[in-house]
Order: sequence, then C-alpha cells, then structure tokens
Amino acid sequence: MVKWQEILSQNGLDWTDEDHLAPGTPIRGLEELRRFLDAVHIRLCLAKPYQENGDNYPLVESRELLPSFDNAMFEYKNLPGFSLVAFERPLSYFSERFQYDQILPAPAGADQAALRAVNQANLQTMLSRVPRVHQDIFRSQFARDGVSYIANYPALMPYLANLDRGHVLAEDSAGGFHLAGIYASFVNDIDSALKRFGLKIGKFALGDSELYAKNRMFVYQFLMELYGFPVVSERRTSAAMFARMLNRRGERFLLRVLGQTDRTITTYVADGTTVQAYPQIDKTALVAVDSDQQEAIDAIAREGFFLDAEKRVVILRVRYRQHRYNPENVRQDRALSVAGQEIVHPLTGRVLKGLNIIRDATNMYLRLNDIVRGEYQGRVVYKRNEIIESTDHDENRLKVLSYWLTKHQRRIIDYSDDFYGKVAGVLQGYLFSPEKDDAFESVRELHREVCARLGYIQQARHVRVLEELKERMYRGQRVHYRRMMQLSLEIANNLKFEIVNFFPELVEKAVACLDRILSDRYLVRTYIHPPEGAGAGKPALSRAGLEIRKAYGALVSAQDELKAALRLRAVKDREKEKDREKDGASRNREAKDSARDMASGGRGRAPQNEPSASPATA
Repeated sequence: MVKWQEILSQNGLDWTDEDHLAPGTPIRGLEELRRFLDAVHIRLCLAKPYQENGDNYPLVESRELLPSFDNAMFEYKNLPGFSLVAFERPLSYFSERFQYDQILPAPAGADQAALRAVNQANLQTMLSRVPRVHQDIFRSQFARDGVSYIANYPALMPYLANLDRGHVLAEDSAGGFHLAGIYASFVNDIDSALKRFGLKIGKFALGDSELYAKNRMFVYQFLMELYGFPVVSERRTSAAMFARMLNRRGERFLLRVLGQTDRTITTYVADGTTVQAYPQIDKTALVAVDSDQQEAIDAIAREGFFLDAEKRVVILRVRYRQHRYNPENVRQDRALSVAGQEIVHPLTGRVLKGLNIIRDATNMYLRLNDIVRGEYQGRVVYKRNEIIESTDHDENRLKVLSYWLTKHQRRIIDYSDDFYGKVAGVLQGYLFSPEKDDAFESVRELHREVCARLGYIQQARHVRVLEELKERMYRGQRVHYRRMMQLSLEIANNLKFEIVNFFPELVEKAVACLDRILSDRYLVRTYIHPPEGAGAGKPALSRAGLEIRKAYGALVSAQDELKAALRLRAVKDREKEKDREKDGASRNREAKDSARDMASGGRGRAPQNEPSASPATA
C-alpha cells in the first residue's frame, strides 16, 4: 500500500512534506492549480481517511459513478467534506456576488511589520470560524506562518474540511493563487433556476400549478444531474447552482465539492478555452476493481497504479458529458453520460486510460443474475426512502430489481438487441416463472411495478428505433425507403399489441415519429402521389414502389389506431379524475354530516351506511 503521506508527492511540484509546498513556490493558472489541489485533496481527504479507517472505510462502488446517480442515505460524519471555488483573477470584495470572510493576500514588497499585521488580521479571521476546541492548536500552528500562502494550504485543509461553508482561492497581484476567503456561502438560486429551466424545456407553464406539481421532480432531477448530482444536500446543491451561475457569467473558475455521503470529489472547471453551455465535470473516488477483471488488474499492477494492491483499490477519475434536453428523444431524462475513465497513479499523478473499471454492460448482467438468484450483496436505496441490503427473499429481490431497472433504464434502451435479449430472458424467467406464482401473491403490487418497468423499457426500445428510422437510419446504417417502411410498420404493429401496458408519453413519441416518417416529402412525392400505372407522362411504379405504397397505407392505419388508443386513454383518465373528485366530495359531505351529528349530540340526521343513488342511476 502506498502511504498517504506520499500520495502524488512526485507530481512535479516541490513538496517539503505532506503538508507544505516549498516556500515561495508559485501556483499559476487553473491547470497547475488543479494538479496542486488533486494532490492535497486526494492525499488528505481520500487516502488518509482510507488508511486511518482501515476496513471500515466505505469505498465507492463503481455503479455509484454511473448516471443516474444514487441518492445515498448515510452520512459519514467522521470523513472530511468541503467545498471550494477558485477564480483565475483577483477578487473585488464588495463587487463579488456571494458572501465570504476575506483573507488578505500578502502585500507585495511590504516590510516585516506590514506582513505581520496582515498575517495577524488573517489569523483572527480564521480563529473566528475555527471551533473553540481547536483554536489554541490552530494559533500555535499558524502564529508565524501566513494562512493566505498557498504553500500552507495543505496544513489548513483539516480545519477547512471541518467548516460548514466553503473557502475561496484567487489570484494575487502577481498572478499566483492564495487563500482568499473562508466561510463562503455559494449562491443557491435553485428555485428560480428550476422554474426557468422547466419553462425553457416546456415542462412548466406560467401560473400552472398542476403542471408544475406533475413535472417538478423530473425537472429537478434533470437539472441536478446536468451538474453531476441527484437531488442532494445543501452543500452539493449550492456548489452545483453556483457553478451554473459562474459558467453562465463566463468566469474562469474551478469549483470542487466533497460530500460526506458520496465520498467523491466532484470538480467543475471552466477554463475559458472554449465556449461551453456547461462546465466540465469529473468525479474522483477510491474504488475497488472487481476481482473478475483479471485483465485490468494485471495492467494496473504492471504499471504500479494500485493504491492498495491487496484490496485492488485505485484512485478512479470519471469524466462526464452533458446532454441538452430533447423532448423528442425517448431517453429524454438522460442529462449526463460517461465520457471517459482514468486511473490516477498514486505517486506521479499520471493517468492510465483505456480500462473500463465501471463496466456498464458486463457489470449490469452479472448483477442482474445475482439479484434474481438471491445472491446480490450490496446496499441499494428503494424509492429514495428504504435501504435494501440483501436479496434473501422475493420482496427484496423485486425491490432491488425495481431499483436496478430504474438505475439502468437509459442504458438498457440503448444497448444492442443481443444484450437486451439476455437481460429480458433473465427477467422474464424470474418474473413469469410458474413456480413463483405463490411467492408473488403477497407482493402482487410490487411484481406489477417491476413488470411495468420492464414493459416500459421494451416499448421505449421500439420508439428509439422509430427515432432512427425517421432519419432513414437503422443500426447505424442508411436504409432504403422500402426497408424504412417495413421496419416502421413492424414496430407500430408491435406497439399496438403491447399497449395493454400503456405508457402515454411513449405512444405520443411513437405517433410523432410516424408523423415524420409519413410526411417525408420525397416519399410522398415519389411513391404516394404518382398513379400506379403508366400515364400522365409519368412512369409506372415498380414492384418495390407498390410495396412502399401498400406499407404506407398500412402504417397510416396503424398510426390511427395508436391515436385512437391515446384518445381513449385520455377519456378514461378524465373519467377517473371525475370519479376521484366525486369520491372526495362525498367523503367531505359525510365528514361534515358526522361532525354536525356529534355536535348536536346525535339528535341530527342519522348517518347513512350507503350513499343514496343519484337520479341518473336510481
């Protein structure tokens, strides 16, 4: 095992020990600052707690770094947590748009008396925020050393990691970074940001509270996932929203946050080299490589990239790519995807690429088999409020399957037919096994929920193919109109028969895709409007052309049936809503009558056991 004191000590910077850079070592530019902060934070906030806690340290599971992210239920209060923002410019205390306690930079060319005065003022600022129990130690440690110097930042880190709020780094007049502020409150405009974003993507409408209530959680989750988090605690929410604001203002910044729940360092960078709608995002964590990844283990060991070779622990950095919201995409909830994986060398910081540590497809299939066999070992959060730690009985298996299908829904929709066939085979073999009928009887609602999730994925895969076909693409290749029509008709017919599990949003997307296909101008002009036989100066349609015309008519009929199903569903939904309103009104009347009877001592109208029939039904 590499000792924590040595972590990234050979990364090209001049270190005197684990807590100090050589005095006078300047850190210039965001790239060099990133290298310095990686060394400090991985050394002191990941590797040190890992080695001090031993087997009790909660390593991050690889699935936790896959979008969509899990909402962790545990907070490890003994682990460090922090948030920081670094600006590639000097700060103007009054003009900054967030609150913090100012730490003054050492004035250039000042005499010793002026330096002592600045250091004493900074020391008092720090002591005002350091817990009283640590103040004597802090005073003796930094009485002579200036707290603003970047060389002393690692020694300050244990104190900064115990503050409730963030800290600030910025450039001084010479262009080097220094500690510029503590106890910073990052601007968190989540309410206005959420509503503006929901209006922009068409999920909200001004003044429409019903629509807001319906779509709020979808918009909230999508917006937070764009910035690398689920719906989480205040520290990480504030960091995400502050990064959003800074990026929109065109700032050159680095923002970093480590949560005590996710044990993961999340970094946002906007270096100004390119104009981007979102800052670059990556996450760094300590992860154990799965024991069955022998090829990866051999490569990591050969290159010396293990932090702890015995437990196969590595420093893993995952980079992400953001996606704009697209209402026409069946994967419309995909805000983030994995762009790359890097293993960080524990001494030099060199990165090893090309290894798939978080293994999307392989891990998914192996875990699925473990779940249905009752052999899954791990902790999942079911519906954000129940922790499941075993699959020893069918109720837990169904809950873990529901979590698993929700977590990997977008990936399953995207994967190949062969992979989906394997996944569906395992799930159907478990969910529809005659031997399980009695076991599922007591958890029928849960069983229906899992079956509905599987049905949604199956229909979404059909819609995804339609989305490709409307561009005349199929499995990455351009197809002829005849093939496009054949495949579209086949999918539309399949959807008709699968509509017993009705998902209106999917059917609406399918209808929209069919509209695009059927309104293709070249298709209509060439194969639909010309006469079938010769004449009018136009050649007769070929056999292939007639097949296209015939398929076109059948596809119009299939689309009409889907539209009719949508209309029928809308009518039924309205009727159900009216029935609920009637039931609510009836219960209110009964409650009022009961209260009136109790108030009159039972002398009023006797309560009715059954509601009287309405004139329409009498």
